[in-house]
Amino acid sequence: MKSTDFSATTSSGLPEFLTEASELIQQQMFQSIPDREPKESLYNLMRDYPSRGGKKFRSALVLLSSEWFGGTIANALASAVAYELFQNFALIHDDIEDDSLIRRGKETLHRMHGIPLALNAGDTMLSLVYEVLLSNKQKLGYDLSFQIMEHFNMVARHTFEGQAMDIGWIVHDRFPSKAEYQEMITCKTGWYSGKGPCQCGAMIGGAADGDIELIGKFGEAIGIGFQARDDVLNLLTTSEQEAPNANAGGYGKERGGDIAEGKRTLIVIELFDRLSKGEADYLHQILLTPREKNSEEEIEWVIKHAKTSGALDAVIVYCEEYARIALDCLEALPNHPVRDLMKELVSYLVIDRNF
Repeated sequence: MKSTDFSATTSSGLPEFLTEASELIQQQMFQSIPDREPKESLYNLMRDYPSRGGKKFRSALVLLSSEWFGGTIANALASAVAYELFQNFALIHDDIEDDSLIRRGKETLHRMHGIPLALNAGDTMLSLVYEVLLSNKQKLGYDLSFQIMEHFNMVARHTFEGQAMDIGWIVHDRFPSKAEYQEMITCKTGWYSGKGPCQCGAMIGGAADGDIELIGKFGEAIGIGFQARDDVLNLLTTSEQEAPNANAGGYGKERGGDIAEGKRTLIVIELFDRLSKGEADYLHQILLTPREKNSEEEIEWVIKHAKTSGALDAVIVYCEEYARIALDCLEALPNHPVRDLMKELVSYLVIDRNF
């Protein structure tokens, strides 16, 4: 069994820490999923996505933020596991809502088992999140455990609000402004991929209110930058059949899938600003066409114009801006050896992610 004795400050660098943290989170997450019937229709499905890999950086942020402010891996572990369970719940539901084809290098759960079973597996995964968070009371006491639970619920609500905006634009055939996109990405990804786990870890470590707010701003910046970079990789990747892991791996999703799904990414918004009226009308037509009717040629047309128009470059600059915001926040926080790992994490998630 993987020990909780390891520490960010004793790791040789980010790769070693992420590997150890990922192994520990995986072990604890599988222990939280019941080993009983109905396996074929529920619990085996819940183990599927976690068994495929994943970077687990959200749970790593919980552990790192806790250690920064004096907490321990052992005390932060349950909350870190809860964030990883929430991530896998969100992926199952997101794949259903987008009708995605590939997740972590393999066919999506709902395409393998059907929407009803996949949906129920995701719902059960969400219920486990709260079971795991409730276990905090044994180590952290009732007051802090309740505070973490309350905070997590706020993170989840923001995430669902952002998701509603994202898929609502598709349902209602709307194309958002940059300001509307910014509101969506802050809610959907800024919270659960960065601000939430960072603030959760800081609360466990006993950080002051001002530091909790500042590390939340750091987390929000890397969450937003990570998502924008992910959108870039969706058009550039050639490793859709290779699952991501703690330190590298592949992209694990279908190339151009965002276009086929009609997603209103920042790349699409930037592209509309750069196309002629005829080209913009064609792009509009492609994005409104159901994915099963989109041709490979249409997808490649969008990718080509995203590259040649400068839309992709504009989003890469956007990522770099959020990396700078994150780094500025780190410099304003109390000095600690964890800061160096956090700096590496900014580069790893927001800038360097070339697979």
